[in-house]
Amino acid sequence: MAAEDTACRPLLSAYELMEDPYGGFGRIREEAPVVRGLWNGHPTWFVTRYDDVTAVLMDRRFATNSQLLPTGTDEYAEVMAQMGIDREYIPYLAGSLVYTDPPDHTRLRKLVLRAFSARRVSALRPRIEALVDDLLDALPERARDGAVDVVEHFASPLPITVICEMVGVPVADREQWRAWSLDYTSMDPRRLNSMLGEISAYIHALVRRRRAEPADDLVTGLIQARDEDDDRLTDTELVTMVLTLVVAANETTPSLIASGVWALLTHPEQLAKLRADPELMPGAVQELLRWCGPAIVAKVRYATEDVEVAGTLIRRGEHVQVVPGSANHDPRRFARPDALDVTRDPEADRAPHLGYSRGAHYCLGAGLANLETEIAFARLFARFPGLALAVPENRLKWKPMPVTRQLAALPVVLGPAPQAEGA
Repeated sequence: MAAEDTACRPLLSAYELMEDPYGGFGRIREEAPVVRGLWNGHPTWFVTRYDDVTAVLMDRRFATNSQLLPTGTDEYAEVMAQMGIDREYIPYLAGSLVYTDPPDHTRLRKLVLRAFSARRVSALRPRIEALVDDLLDALPERARDGAVDVVEHFASPLPITVICEMVGVPVADREQWRAWSLDYTSMDPRRLNSMLGEISAYIHALVRRRRAEPADDLVTGLIQARDEDDDRLTDTELVTMVLTLVVAANETTPSLIASGVWALLTHPEQLAKLRADPELMPGAVQELLRWCGPAIVAKVRYATEDVEVAGTLIRRGEHVQVVPGSANHDPRRFARPDALDVTRDPEADRAPHLGYSRGAHYCLGAGLANLETEIAFARLFARFPGLALAVPENRLKWKPMPVTRQLAALPVVLGPAPQAEGA
């Protein structure tokens, strides 16, 4: 470790990382614009204030792929190998859009956008509404000792079902895809290797079928996508892209739905405003992304040259962690940043939230996540007006993951269903 690194230390306690990340990173944010500490054993610069986080996200001198550094080492691939992931499967993880930079990232994203269009997402509304209603119909039967887990029986199955339908996965295979998604988030090398082998073989077979028999699904769209130079996705890129979309569907949207339900149930005055004015729902979802969105810490970035951030020199090759979860609570940009306000006007704050990142890595599925969450909230709270937490708030468990904020479970009581008119 270089001399200047000897002062590096873990900046947050385990409690602050896992139980109170907003408070922990908020403390760091108020200490200094850029702070140096340890992250996964590496000396790392932490950027926590809104303007500085935005500047780094928009600056192409900060790369997400360490192979752009002079060493040429793919740190993420090496970490996967050290975990025990078979090197045959690492390209499906390391080749994700999250870990690529321009020009490769620009090419891949451009090809995918043509198949993942706003028109396609908008057309999904009736189907998502039907899926949400089916899940709500089944909730009373899911009750155990009077409680239902929103995470297991509502927030998680909705996005994975939607993405399976978009991809073109037959109904009979969707339970297997749900199991694969759980294998992925387990971070157990044995389960990951098994899942990656099985899911890559499945997607390769699906690609072969869709080449022979095109359908109105995402895989067919990805196969047919090409740019002005007639460039297409390779088979490895196709598998990687589908896997990336499935993983994102299993992480971001379920966490947003579950955390949003928790937030609204524990802020009944905000829920009352939503019920009184349903047109507030789109803005409320954006406020929930700001206030309790799952993205706390972004993927590590690497300075590809010497860069100054907020008066601090970050040297070429050094690690940088931007913290959207802190930036979204920065009082320099948001009035009453720690208050949940479903009527908040982003124009007044002059600061749209960073829950979907910014710049080249802005979330590809943001429109779909917004649509699913708006429909889920509107129908859940209309169907069960007596919805309430089944346990005291301090007994809720959060997953022990330092980069994201996800409920492990959200037990609720449904309360009496509203009576039909004339009953």
